[in-house]
Amino acid sequence: MKYTTLPNTNIKVSKICLGSMTWGNQNTEAEAHKQLDYAIDQGVNFIDTAELYPVPATAETQGKTSEILGTWLKKTGLRDKVIIGSKIAGGGDYTAHIRTTGFSPIAIEEAIDAELKRLQTDYIDLYQLHWPERNTNRFGERLFKLDTSWKDNFNEILNSLDKAIKAGKIRTIGLSNENSWATMRYLEESNKHNLPRVSTIQNAYSMLCRPFETDLAEVSLRENVGLLAYSPMAFGVLSGKYIKENASDDSRLKLFPRFARYSNEQATEAAKRYLNIAEENNITLAQMALAFVNQQPFVTSNIIGATKMEQLKENIDSINITLSDEVLEQINGVHAQIPNPAT
Repeated sequence: MKYTTLPNTNIKVSKICLGSMTWGNQNTEAEAHKQLDYAIDQGVNFIDTAELYPVPATAETQGKTSEILGTWLKKTGLRDKVIIGSKIAGGGDYTAHIRTTGFSPIAIEEAIDAELKRLQTDYIDLYQLHWPERNTNRFGERLFKLDTSWKDNFNEILNSLDKAIKAGKIRTIGLSNENSWATMRYLEESNKHNLPRVSTIQNAYSMLCRPFETDLAEVSLRENVGLLAYSPMAFGVLSGKYIKENASDDSRLKLFPRFARYSNEQATEAAKRYLNIAEENNITLAQMALAFVNQQPFVTSNIIGATKMEQLKENIDSINITLSDEVLEQINGVHAQIPNPAT
């Protein structure tokens, strides 16, 4: 395994992070524990969860993923060997079943306390704002919209998180599904008022989804805010199984067809071209897709997820693959012809 450090901290994390949003829905507790055991044996020490999980989010399953992680922590006694990242859900219809108080001071306090109880721990290493509280572009939306009803509360949020850090409940903070303007605003507030500094940003990033490179990559590198890349496999599209029509009936897109962000005609054509590149270079498409993300200079950790052990093994093994300049040039050639097809 390869390791990095969460920016502005001394927290050492594996370059591969184990994602967990299928636990409690597509995966049972026993299966999740097996995934954790295997990942830890391979040197993975970074685990990503959220109060919202599993996904799709429902009132009946909300928080189950973290509860499963909590039972594993209690059973193994390995809390001090792993780095846990979790998240408070933003506002909007996505989380009306959790709370309607956004990122208010009481909401942040209640969310952290509830998550600590689910995880059966007294601290969370990385605590993230799951997506903006204000209504703005996210999840592949392309037409800009301005939320005129939202009021600037960056300072209030950072003060709430600062309180949690001083209480020993969290160690450092991050953003998720955020844009460059707000990232810089958080940093500005931190600099002006000596408040906690954002360490990471967890956004979608893959060969099919590269908007992060347009401006956030420069913010990441110049301001030392590391990307935690999620959906590096584009909901499994970059495994090639949907192209080859050998996806099982319990695959994510067959179970939940509404997650079609990476399944439009252009995305499918791009995936086919990437598959050809992988096969010409004697590697699997999954390993090429993950190695591509691993090699980006702004990526702190790559969040992989799997429902089956063979998928998990292949995904973790990607850390041992280094793509040549020639392969990277071929990938960029496809991207130039079909840029960011995900919607």
